[in-house]
Amino acid sequence: MAVKKKVAKKKVAKKKVVAAAPAVKAITTKQTKTQIIASLAETTGLSKKEVAGVMSALGDMVEGHMKRRGSGEFTIPDTGVKIRRVRKPARKARMGRNPATGEEMKIAAKPATTVVRVSALKALKDTIG
Repeated sequence: MAVKKKVAKKKVAKKKVVAAAPAVKAITTKQTKTQIIASLAETTGLSKKEVAGVMSALGDMVEGHMKRRGSGEFTIPDTGVKIRRVRKPARKARMGRNPATGEEMKIAAKPATTVVRVSALKALKDTIG
């Protein structure tokens, strides 16, 4: 008589249910540095001192990227903000007109400068809607 072999059943992996991020509420008032740190501490469960340390470290990182030999570009993760160092070329002296009186005047030359530009990325633009 033929004996049936037992076939091992494959276990189906349970799908992990990822809780959707809670909807971000609009903050109607401008916040101070202390209020921002307190809010982040409450949201993340970290102490205010730890959050202040993280913010300070983030500021130091941005400063390091913007310095002369730094990369010149820094994107803050999950915020949709990019900070860039941009070199503006020198401008020659030129003649122009005073818009109020219409008289000709000399516009002084300006040396080359390095400026910091902050731009919103797509992620931030999409939140505005």
